[in-house]
Amino acid sequence: MNILTNSLGGLDLLASAILVLDAEDRIAYANAAAETLLENSFKVLQHQRLADMFINGDKLAVIFGQARKREFDDKRGDLVLERIGRLPLQVNMIVTAIDDPANPILIELRENVQQLKLDREERILDQTQANKELIRNLAHEIKNPLGGIRGAAQLLELELPDRHLKELREYTQVIIKESDRLQTLVDRLLAPHRRPHIVGDVNIHEVFERVRSLIMAEFPTGLSIRRDYDLSLPEFRGDKEQLIQAVLNIAHNAAHALAERIKTGDAELIFSSRIVRSVTLVKVRYRLALDLHIIDNGPGIPADLKDRIFYPLVSGRDGGSGLGLTLAQTFVQQHMGVIECDSRPGCTDFRILIALP
Repeated sequence: MNILTNSLGGLDLLASAILVLDAEDRIAYANAAAETLLENSFKVLQHQRLADMFINGDKLAVIFGQARKREFDDKRGDLVLERIGRLPLQVNMIVTAIDDPANPILIELRENVQQLKLDREERILDQTQANKELIRNLAHEIKNPLGGIRGAAQLLELELPDRHLKELREYTQVIIKESDRLQTLVDRLLAPHRRPHIVGDVNIHEVFERVRSLIMAEFPTGLSIRRDYDLSLPEFRGDKEQLIQAVLNIAHNAAHALAERIKTGDAELIFSSRIVRSVTLVKVRYRLALDLHIIDNGPGIPADLKDRIFYPLVSGRDGGSGLGLTLAQTFVQQHMGVIECDSRPGCTDFRILIALP
């Protein structure tokens, strides 16, 4: 690396991804934002051909060739860069031809979705807070009369005449069992607000491995779970049981969405862990954050549900309670984090960002 690339350390402070390519279009420099955008450290990125990292990288190769020939000073444009096993990157790209035969190309990449992402996170936080108040108030309104209904049914059963006990007891038992079912639902709604936040040292990979063992026990055939871990991630302070429940709820939903692929034996979940730098979560800037992904190759989330999946009692499958993702979002937000979701047929990616103080 020459004087030019040695002098670019200050670019780590920029929010834009900056890359320098050598004469063979290989990465000679990447700042911190580029590491975050491309989800790899500079040690991994170094000497890789940038165009080879994308399915449609031939478009980049043409532009880079023009830059080396000095057919332009700089070129700007919006691109959708397609990746294997990841959602596409929608970026605004500026390619600049520079006077350095060894490293002739400077690239700036900005995600077009950044502002939309910030707005979406803020909406999620506001909606979660509104859901919390609604659930708490609604649950208490249901809970009080529910106990009275169950008690009245028990008393009525005791007063039934013996000659009609057998035929009428069926109805009182329906009332009692349905009351118990609703009581269980109410308890689940109130669970995040009742249980104390038990904080300790958490290794996120222990969380993933616990969830992995539970999912594999329930779906022993037809489903594979691939790990893509950064084992250098530090431990952090958090509630391990809450995080296990959050990840389990997401992974369990994903496994059920993979039902058809499980039958054919090609269902796959990916558990991924990375670190991101200079991340903004709901308008608060953090130096470091955990970047966790739970990815499945299922049919995707129906379009009419995408904006409502974190709402309580909204479920995309028969028999679902519609509480799993609501509770997961609540638990993650209690860890200064947020859950995002991008979905299309063949790839649904739940991303968990958790700030590291």
